[in-house]
Amino acid sequence: MKFYIETFGCQMNEHDSEKMDHLLQTGGFELAKDTIDADVIIVNTCCVREKAEQKFYSYMGRLKDLKIKQGKILGITGCIAQLEKEGIKKRLPFIDFSLGPSSIHKITEAIEHAVRKTDFLDFSENGYHPSAFVTPENKNNGVKAFVTIMKGCNNFCSYCVVPYVRGREVSRESSDILNEIKGLVKKGIKEVILLGQNVNSYNKANNDMSFPELLETINGIDRIERIRFVTSHPKDLSIKLIHCFGRLDKLCEQIHLPFQAGSDRVLGLMNRGYTADEYIDKIAQLRNCCDDIAITTDCIVGFPGEDKEAFDKTMELIQHVKFDGIFSFAYSTRRHTAASALPEEVPKEVALERLRHLQEVQKAITLKKNRSIEGKIVEVLVEGTSKNSEEEITGRTRTNKIVNFKGKRDMVGRITDVHIVKGCANSLKGEKPKIKEARYA
Repeated sequence: MKFYIETFGCQMNEHDSEKMDHLLQTGGFELAKDTIDADVIIVNTCCVREKAEQKFYSYMGRLKDLKIKQGKILGITGCIAQLEKEGIKKRLPFIDFSLGPSSIHKITEAIEHAVRKTDFLDFSENGYHPSAFVTPENKNNGVKAFVTIMKGCNNFCSYCVVPYVRGREVSRESSDILNEIKGLVKKGIKEVILLGQNVNSYNKANNDMSFPELLETINGIDRIERIRFVTSHPKDLSIKLIHCFGRLDKLCEQIHLPFQAGSDRVLGLMNRGYTADEYIDKIAQLRNCCDDIAITTDCIVGFPGEDKEAFDKTMELIQHVKFDGIFSFAYSTRRHTAASALPEEVPKEVALERLRHLQEVQKAITLKKNRSIEGKIVEVLVEGTSKNSEEEITGRTRTNKIVNFKGKRDMVGRITDVHIVKGCANSLKGEKPKIKEARYA
């Protein structure tokens, strides 16, 4: 029996799909190339933003015909499954099973029920299946791997559904994480990306390793070349964690640190737990410890109560910090969140115009930063063939910038020096250096 997984959303969802992929393949199922070729179609969902939820329901409408005409088994997993719970069968009566994020380890059981023509719904909020069973030989060409260190979130930002669909914070035992990474090293993995809704809170409530201590221990594992992590909450970014940058040689000079808004009033309405000045101070501390650190962020515009003055403060913060990149969004109401009851809704057309302006300003900042690397030598971990050309290979710098350059596929998995010849809007163009020069990290 063949299966196909369609994934919506973030890296957490991508990793959950990897887990299901591995469980099914080791359970005797075969991976299909597309939905047409599959006997079982699994849709792993995200509901953090309205657009992702809309795309999911549109996609399910297209799959309905395949289900009816060809009798395929159709199931959904992830955040929308958890949010809707049993109500998902009323909205999508043609599906065979539905599993919340904490129940994806039951994917084989769910399909077995579907084969017997019985529905299978499981939305346990307390279950937790670690990522240790994932083998990444077919993921990212065996170069890098995600490692879940915790799940859930206790912050309850007023706009966010994560605590409702992913549950409260639960940290994995450090020994389990370290054993998993040592196993990944044996499979040739060079880079690990530590995952959690708020990695800064790892083990906050117990006496196991703190997050900085975990990073330091991973840094000492032989044959691991690079360490990254996502995502960080500014209020929990400790000075000990900040000092890890520039001190731990395998920790990449890059952090994703969402600021969300530049107005203290709006940050208060969002229940973010910090002020704009406190955020800017954390950025200064990071750059003081590691002056070439790349900083990316998230930002929401059009939040209820955001007037022109508040939006201007957001733009002032962006111009001051000069992020390497911003994932920016117009606010959309999410069910069950405190923000859904806030007054002073910003008109959609106003929010979208603010978003357009923000993205235009940030595009110029990102391009300028990328062009500033022209002529320098960077260290690139080669990940595979470039999407732009079969003659090119692609990889990432330690600052997480994509570099495309001519090379052979046998370089995949290797770290190599690349001379940057052009900085583009979203990537860098490079070539192998003809002479040895000083590196730019």
